[in-house]
Amino acid sequence: TLNPRAPMRLADHVVEKLLALVQDRGLQPGQKLPAERQLAEELGVSRTSVREAIQKLTSQGVLSARRGDGTYLQSRATAEWLQEGMQPLAGLIDADPHYRYDVLEARQALESSAAWLAAQRATAQDKARIQHCFEVMLDHQQNGHAELAARADAQFHLAIAEASHNLVLVQVTHSLFTTVLSTVARNRHDMFHLSAPVTVQALTEQHQALMQAILDGDPQRARQCIDEHLEHVRVTIQRLDEDRARQERSTRLPPDLVPPLLPETSPHT
Repeated sequence: TLNPRAPMRLADHVVEKLLALVQDRGLQPGQKLPAERQLAEELGVSRTSVREAIQKLTSQGVLSARRGDGTYLQSRATAEWLQEGMQPLAGLIDADPHYRYDVLEARQALESSAAWLAAQRATAQDKARIQHCFEVMLDHQQNGHAELAARADAQFHLAIAEASHNLVLVQVTHSLFTTVLSTVARNRHDMFHLSAPVTVQALTEQHQALMQAILDGDPQRARQCIDEHLEHVRVTIQRLDEDRARQERSTRLPPDLVPPLLPETSPHT
């Protein structure tokens, strides 16, 4: 028998791909989308599916279809209400960097499910995008472009969320990463500049293992990989924070309380 949810699943899938295209191109409110024919070719779907997706997003206030002119991005695009709701969170993170541990917990809750679903649902196009994001991230790392590497890191995780084909999960993940990209950048700065090379290598290997699990269609391994990756980030950042705090405490000691250096001794004593 036919699955009664299949048409809705297809419609949501096209909506999701269209939103991802809008975000990838950085379209701003008031800008025009490509023509339906071009969108159909780029998204790999029929023009009818594109038209239905545009109608759905128009009804939600994300797009505006102007007869005889084309389709334009509205001001409240791609779950802007979610981003607005998360602005207080951004303020907390700026005021107290320790909130990034809460961000990591939230990411683990979201990304564990996203990786599990992506390993089951990723299309060939999804897999190609994940691989591309990984390669871009690796290239920026090797060339020492910290900010670009952080953005590529976020795009890698977002590509996995998009491959889950769960529209709500995609939107929440996008909004979270848009709000807290600074935590990704700071985590990477600390891990790449303050940590041992073996930790940096482990981080790259974890990203690669996660990608491979999704390419292989292994949901259990994908979930395990993202959990291990985010736990590795948490433990490393916590250790670095503790080391930094100890160093700061030592600098606040009065000079008369700093113990004198011991005299050098003979190596044979």
